[in-house]
Amino acid sequence: MDFLPQEIIRRKRNGQELSADEISFFVKGITDNSISEGQIGAFAMATYFQNMTMNERIALTKGMRDSGEVLNWQSLHLPGPIVDKHSTGGVGDLVSLMLGPIVAACGGFVPMITGRGLGHTGGTLDKFDAIPGYTTVPSNQLFRDTVKDVGVAIIGQTGDLAPADKRLYGIRDVTSTVESVPLITASILAKKLAAGLDALVMDVKTGNGAFMSELSQAQELAHSIVDVANGAGVKTSAIITDMNQLLAASAGNAVEMVDAVKYLRNELDNPRLHQVTVALAAEMLTISGLAANDEIARIKVNQVISNGQAAEIFGKMVAKLGGPVDFVDNYQTYLPQANIVRPIFADSRGYLQHIDTRQIGMSVVELGGGRRRADDKIDYSVGLSQVATLGQALDQHTPLAIVHAATEDDFNRARAMINAAVVIGSDIPNVQSTVLDTIREKE
Repeated sequence: MDFLPQEIIRRKRNGQELSADEISFFVKGITDNSISEGQIGAFAMATYFQNMTMNERIALTKGMRDSGEVLNWQSLHLPGPIVDKHSTGGVGDLVSLMLGPIVAACGGFVPMITGRGLGHTGGTLDKFDAIPGYTTVPSNQLFRDTVKDVGVAIIGQTGDLAPADKRLYGIRDVTSTVESVPLITASILAKKLAAGLDALVMDVKTGNGAFMSELSQAQELAHSIVDVANGAGVKTSAIITDMNQLLAASAGNAVEMVDAVKYLRNELDNPRLHQVTVALAAEMLTISGLAANDEIARIKVNQVISNGQAAEIFGKMVAKLGGPVDFVDNYQTYLPQANIVRPIFADSRGYLQHIDTRQIGMSVVELGGGRRRADDKIDYSVGLSQVATLGQALDQHTPLAIVHAATEDDFNRARAMINAAVVIGSDIPNVQSTVLDTIREKE
């Protein structure tokens, strides 16, 4: 059925509910370029102001999912569910690196298609690019073989998945319509649902280092994603986690990879990181039917970490995708190291009361470990490690962080940014829980 794009825009502008056919027509026009950038921008702005009903959100998500290839795993006859997670992005959020292998060790199959960092948040793909030889964009055959043989493959988005989203997102970015819950929902889910999942768990970040800084905003987005994904046929739940400080004690690419491997080798003591990783992994097992309830799921998760199975699967994935076969055992010899590795100290003694997490993320960009623009080159060796946590006592013997920098100038700029991003005081602050809420499908 043919419609006029301007009529669809007018109806949305006037607050009317669009039909599934109208939305499907518009998404097709985004994909085949028969609808102009101006019309797409107008549609995005109308949606931004007039919102969308649940039926419209589901139709938009399905249309964008179906705008390109939708992966199908049935021919592989996998003996477990296809399950994945997605994070809205944060600083020191390296959970995906451990989560995929953990869930695979528990019997799930995880085709994790992820992205690169932009702005203050790091990208999972950039962390894997720090491993020599690792293929972040493998052939479709190698991707499928890895998922089948290893249980997990963490790779980059192919151009064939949800192409409508790529065009729509680019236009939203330059028309100030990014912060629209229906459009964010469709953008996230189109790519994830095109991966042919049976189940999905969302990690929605909130706090000063997150895209959704207010808890109410994060809850609104989480409810939208859970309702739309379940409406589109994929069992989905969401966990809301705190991003008022770094999740890991590191931020960067090689430095986060080091922490991920240490975690899988039982050599990293980080309660915040462990809490979020176990919560997400347990939810993935429960929602996909691999565990009867949360308690059993958590026992399984802790078991595959402590007995080394998750680390073994991580190593097999790295080798299968072209990285070193002994990476887990000898990661230090393969990961790039910065020229300068030096601690920085707070300007005064006391307790760490506040961290501007976004500013910490930007200090990593300043060091060369992130991008201001999509085509910026990255230095994988730079970043921060052993970053202090809220409530920690700091003095001239306890560093605020260890800076990994390429030059003295970079080191000094990062030190100034980090010291400006923290508040030190005499009182121990109240630190909120790391896992704030869990949102599941309505019964």
